[in-house]
Amino acid sequence: MKVTDHIKKANGKTLFSFEIIPPQKGRNIQELYNNIDPLMEFNPPFIDVTTSREEYVYIDKGEGLLDRKITRMRPGTVGICAAIKHKYNVDTIPHVLCGGFTKEETEYVLVDCHYLGIDNVMALRGDAMKHQQYFEPAEGGHAYASGLVKQMSDLNKGKYLHDVVESDYKTNFCIGVAGYPEKHLEAPSLNTDLKRLKEKVDAGADYVVTQMF
Repeated sequence: MKVTDHIKKANGKTLFSFEIIPPQKGRNIQELYNNIDPLMEFNPPFIDVTTSREEYVYIDKGEGLLDRKITRMRPGTVGICAAIKHKYNVDTIPHVLCGGFTKEETEYVLVDCHYLGIDNVMALRGDAMKHQQYFEPAEGGHAYASGLVKQMSDLNKGKYLHDVVESDYKTNFCIGVAGYPEKHLEAPSLNTDLKRLKEKVDAGADYVVTQMF
């Protein structure tokens, strides 16, 4: 079921959903299940699974030398979404980022979601890498979440990258985006931030999620 349908079905009743972070590489998914099990008594309509972008790690080569490698320490977002959906019969929402992904890689992720019956996705720009002062998109990737939403919306219309004609195989994504009632940290003004949010909605976003601190 789509997030928007869950909200309509609630008819004003408060719903409680959860957001989880994938375990680091080398950990067992059973550990994740052990953390999710106690949450199921709250009957969450859906569970979000975050995506962590790439980061640098330093490998000791000996003799005081370090080798810098780029890696993802918490992969498996889509696989975890599928596993949770199958085990608990609850809808899952993978976070899809601009940062660290080309448009082609994004399309592959979205096609995987479609094949697995995952109909809800969260489109986010993502943060800058730790060594960056400002966000920098991957070469061939989206600079803004509005572009990512547009790509998702195009897939819902059967428009794939580099295809000359529209496909009969359309996705059915319910697209979520982030909103900031007190404006995004990088936005120069609230009006500018609202314009950016409108761009995401105009591109095809179905619902907006805010954070509370």
